[in-house]
Amino acid sequence: MATLFPYHILVTLDRNYLKVLSVMLYSLAQSNPDGDFTIYVAHNSLTEEDFSRLESLLPRTRFVDVRIPQDFLKDAPVSSRYPTEMYFRLFAAHYLPQKLDRILYLDPDLVVLNDLKSLYSIDFGDNLFAAASHIESQTFQQLNRLRLHLPQDAQYINSGVIMMNLSLLREKQHRQEVLDFIQKHKNTLMLPDQDVLNALYAHRTILLDPMIYNLGEKYLNLHNLRLSKEEKVGVDWVRNNTAIVHYYGRNKPWKEGYHGELGVFYNEFLQELQNL
Repeated sequence: MATLFPYHILVTLDRNYLKVLSVMLYSLAQSNPDGDFTIYVAHNSLTEEDFSRLESLLPRTRFVDVRIPQDFLKDAPVSSRYPTEMYFRLFAAHYLPQKLDRILYLDPDLVVLNDLKSLYSIDFGDNLFAAASHIESQTFQQLNRLRLHLPQDAQYINSGVIMMNLSLLREKQHRQEVLDFIQKHKNTLMLPDQDVLNALYAHRTILLDPMIYNLGEKYLNLHNLRLSKEEKVGVDWVRNNTAIVHYYGRNKPWKEGYHGELGVFYNEFLQELQNL
């Protein structure tokens, strides 16, 4: 019998994203058939029935209910688009079990197409995180550097896929430093948790390849604009090479008006899940 590879995965959400989370986790299990998954669900709204439903859909998967108090980060900037739950990932090292030395955070609005062992086993060195950008344009990269006072060689990273070095975070991350930054800049943060991650930790983050670990519709389109017709990346290349397709932004395949090529993967996994 083949040895299973242990993955510890962190997700954060409210109940509105349960269906999308189900598709994401199903894609994770299907694309990593030798994976043994422990899913830590940080939330403040899910019910026992919600967890029972998730468990019934996903064999080889254990769910850990991590309920966060209602007043957690009550002074942080929030809105309907940026709920309190998005901040939970920032403090993962402080509420997850001490025995965990690393964890992979995944947004619900993505699908996993290929094996994640290389990502999960990454050598952190003295870095706190590993993540990918979602911005192909160097102009927008520079604007974000200026806006957040980042180093000139920094890439603005997306917070939807993050390998976390929990051991080092427990030593180096100071909760009050994060809270003070949020309080000081809460009126100017555009993508609050993501801005915080970049402003405080860009210099301690390993950059991942967006084409492999965080491929979105906009990134793919801009990437292809620079290539000849013969070189352009299509759905077949993505299916065979990309590990994670991320539906960040407002253009999502489960909403009306979606446009793009990458939604085919979400719809395929959704159809399989509905046929179980």
